[in-house]
Amino acid sequence: MKIALCQLNYKVGDIDANFKKISDFYSKAVSENADLAVFSELSICGYPPQDLLDYDFFINKCKNAIDKLVEISGKTSMIVGCPMPSRLNSGKKLYNSAVLIQNNKIMGVFNKTLLPTYNIFDEYRYFEPCEKYSIAEINGHKFAITVCEDLWDINTSKLYRTSPMEHLSKLDPELIINISGSPFSYNHVEERTELMKKNALKYNLPLIYVNQTGANTDIIFDGGSMFIDSKGNVISQLEYFKEDFKIIEWEKNKKYLPAHKNYKNDDIILIYEALKLGIKDFFEKSGFSKAILGLSGGIDSALVTVLAKEVLGSANVLPVLLPSVFSSAHSIDDSIKLCKNLNIKYELIEISSIVDSFEKQLKPVFKNSLRNVAEENIQSRVRGTLLMAISNKTGHILLNTTNKSEAAVGYGTLYGDMCGAISVLGDVYKTQIYKLAKYINRNVEIIPQNIIDKAPSAELRPNQKDSDTLPDYKLLDEILYLYIEKLLSIEDIITKGFDEKLVKKIIKMVDVNEFKRFQVPPILRVSDKAFGIGRQMPIVGKIN
Repeated sequence: MKIALCQLNYKVGDIDANFKKISDFYSKAVSENADLAVFSELSICGYPPQDLLDYDFFINKCKNAIDKLVEISGKTSMIVGCPMPSRLNSGKKLYNSAVLIQNNKIMGVFNKTLLPTYNIFDEYRYFEPCEKYSIAEINGHKFAITVCEDLWDINTSKLYRTSPMEHLSKLDPELIINISGSPFSYNHVEERTELMKKNALKYNLPLIYVNQTGANTDIIFDGGSMFIDSKGNVISQLEYFKEDFKIIEWEKNKKYLPAHKNYKNDDIILIYEALKLGIKDFFEKSGFSKAILGLSGGIDSALVTVLAKEVLGSANVLPVLLPSVFSSAHSIDDSIKLCKNLNIKYELIEISSIVDSFEKQLKPVFKNSLRNVAEENIQSRVRGTLLMAISNKTGHILLNTTNKSEAAVGYGTLYGDMCGAISVLGDVYKTQIYKLAKYINRNVEIIPQNIIDKAPSAELRPNQKDSDTLPDYKLLDEILYLYIEKLLSIEDIITKGFDEKLVKKIIKMVDVNEFKRFQVPPILRVSDKAFGIGRQMPIVGKIN
């Protein structure tokens, strides 16, 4: 059989556009004499549709799209993902389904069993799990059709008490097909491949895995669809972070030559490509084309400027320099040099007089109290106000430049530098940002070396350095990673050799600043534990 793997970029809710994309690639599969075309999980409506699934009109539009696919179908079969109504008298009203279509008929509906409710997933909120298992018959061959998480029960954590493939394997399938909406995280790519290989080995069956690519708001999908033989060898793999199409010539008991990896398993390269895709799809799918950001002379805003230019083009990115009396001359010079390197026009607005006006008006209220963070944050809030004013006037969308290390410990000013429509670096630690800068400069100096070399500073008071109140970022990020990603307690972190006083200080900073993170823009997710939907913590309550 010739099986077409259709790895596409869908837009949540845009059912008409998703239908057209599916029908176009189905036609392509037909033109190449494919017997079967496979599309990803919930490809009809896009993933994740969230509470759109509660609306009857939305489900009806999905059904109408399936009906239209039935109309255009021929002897080439297709498998598409779609929410399908449940016929049960109790339980949820929908299934997360893989629909098999051929010759103007729905030949089978195969429902997802394992509905994840961890991290960014909340599928049991909407869907009823499958309880009856059946095999798909296509052109005389028996296939086990599964949906994403249905193959993840093989993981060591044993999160589920049932195994769909244990049931399906008893029905003597010849091939496993898994349609997926598996989000990207840099520490997840290799794990996912290994898990698929384990399934092929355990059941002694070849496996076809079709994932989507693209980004929907904060969640990024990397693609990486693949065909694995029964010995666990990756025979063919599609591109990462791109739409792709490939015909697999599958034959029962055929021996295949393993493929070479089509990507470099490098965290920094993966993060770089993911962030670019996240920016691209946020703008394109929202109907925006131009971006604005505050360019401070620091490495974070420099990196976001480079990423935005790579995606949107020099003419569509507007960096704004907003120096105060505390801004160093080299910060301004470095920012201008970066803009010249990128061939980007910039604006420069001196904010000292505006800050002075704020402080003058506040002086009677502050009653000559000692200068502290309140005055410092006025600078940040003035910058945020000016950037938003320009955004409103020009239609440029404001990019937030806060990194994960700063967001974790509360080093950001609400309604100031935490403004923005999308947070580009909110899931990227400071140490990773330096590595990204090095990667960007691998062939030619784009980010001025002085931006990379100088000590990080918010420049809100004379000679301010981040190191005045924080440990070295390498040390800070190690502790944050253990607490946020690895879910270790204070005691567990201390036993790994970290100073007790320092650990308690940092963890307290993380916990007490939850209220700030609750108000940040959506964060492009590149790790397995991003702030936002993937890490939901109480704002009011004692954590540690």
